[in-house]
Amino acid sequence: MYQKGSLSLKRADRMSKPIDILIIDDEQVVRDAVSRVCETAGLTVEAASDAKTGLDKIQKDEYRLVVCDVMLPDLDAFQILEAMKQASLRTPVIMITGYSTMENAVNSLRRGAIDFIPKPFTADELESTIRRGLRYREIDRVRASSEIRKGDPSRFSVPCPAGFYCLGYSSWAVIEEKGTGLIGITDLFLKTVSAVNEIRFFALDDDLVQGSVCARVLSKDNLVHDVLSPLSGRIIESNVSLLPCPEMVEKDPYFSGWLYRIIPTDVAYELRQLIAWVENH
Repeated sequence: MYQKGSLSLKRADRMSKPIDILIIDDEQVVRDAVSRVCETAGLTVEAASDAKTGLDKIQKDEYRLVVCDVMLPDLDAFQILEAMKQASLRTPVIMITGYSTMENAVNSLRRGAIDFIPKPFTADELESTIRRGLRYREIDRVRASSEIRKGDPSRFSVPCPAGFYCLGYSSWAVIEEKGTGLIGITDLFLKTVSAVNEIRFFALDDDLVQGSVCARVLSKDNLVHDVLSPLSGRIIESNVSLLPCPEMVEKDPYFSGWLYRIIPTDVAYELRQLIAWVENH
């Protein structure tokens, strides 16, 4: 069970069909908005107004996805992620954040959340994020089963090459010899998106901010997926070869499918906020 002092969770035996979504947020308007979008999409949803209630629900019932505010009255997102980690719960967590807590949101991705969505958000933005989260959960379950059977989990998605840095499972960055940076989309993110139909780029000389939207992927199921920038910096080149052939980003996401070349603005600090990939990560 959840204990306030130790933040421990005991895994409950789960035999019933999992509930699709648990929303944990202290704002009634946010809980109502998430519930409305989920129910319209045919998803089952439960809500909690504080972290303790949310953790109690996670301990008692199985959820396919948790959507949680970064800052709650009793606990913060990092404590929730840690409690779930200690209980070996693989339920994916998406964070909701205000723009004033963007750094906390980036930190939450480094510490185990799979995605975050800034307030205010539209119904379409929320639906696409939740759809990716549910697909991520299915991929992760199959991958975990493969690991148990000593199979090759990499066949479900191609990991970032050594020397790359990742913002959660969403995007990657690599620093070139001249100090410029290449950024792109991870293969796992693309696996959670239906087939890519179009990529919408930002303009040359636009300034990107770590954790903010840097491009949009339009999928063939008519959803728009925001790609979050792994680094801050100014765009000096876009991979325009993807415009007539957007499917190239799926075929070769880490090399010919890169998105931008940028001049990073705070590379030493921001790389520390990312996940560094090494051999046998």
